[in-house]
Amino acid sequence: MSKNKILIADDNLTNVELLEAYLSETDCEIAVAADGRQTLDKVDEFRPDLILLDIMMPKLSGFEVCKKLKNNPDTRGIMILMVTALNELGDIERAVASGCDDFLSKPINKIELVKRVENMLRLRKVTDELQRLRRYIDGVDDASGPRRGAV
Repeated sequence: MSKNKILIADDNLTNVELLEAYLSETDCEIAVAADGRQTLDKVDEFRPDLILLDIMMPKLSGFEVCKKLKNNPDTRGIMILMVTALNELGDIERAVASGCDDFLSKPINKIELVKRVENMLRLRKVTDELQRLRRYIDGVDDASGPRRGAV
């Protein structure tokens, strides 16, 4: 079974190092992006299961990155946890409107981060399995032809 992949997208090296240290005990592969454009490029290359996405980044904000990923059928299933120093109600509403799956305010609590990451990865796995089963059932239905009693 392959390791979960987490992309940390933050322009602040200290924040990246802290997140990497907090996640060091989890069984996952980690990649890093330093701005919004690089995050989108890294998603194409790395194919993460989860992105820890800072809102305040150069080139494209976390809001813009999230919206682009969630509007793309190829990337909308990636779980996005917005990590931000912003904690005004309007910022949270913008994060939700952009499509993020969850958000976490800085300063980051290690236990809270690890539990949210574990839960989001578990949810991603269940969602992927459900989609796989739906494709299988659709294939069986297509192969068997019309059902008895169907008009």
